[in-house]
Amino acid sequence: MGSDSSSWNQIMQYSFLAVFANDGRLDAAEMAMIEKLALRDGQVDGRERDVLSRIFAKVGADRVTPEVWQEIASFKARYDIP
Repeated sequence: MGSDSSSWNQIMQYSFLAVFANDGRLDAAEMAMIEKLALRDGQVDGRERDVLSRIFAKVGADRVTPEVWQEIASFKARYDIP
């Protein structure tokens, strides 16, 4: 990846392959992996925020457990993800 430490592309690829192409739902393990990728360098940069915002926009409360929904809300608030 060179000097670019952003994980936006890995997050996008993972969400497409493991989440949305699989069953269209986001479970706790998938959410944990997305968080791990986003925080790999200890911060969430602008490109990661953009990708995460698009991913979370596809996820409704009716498609996840209440715990995952709460984790999404918490993660978005902590890292200023629209």
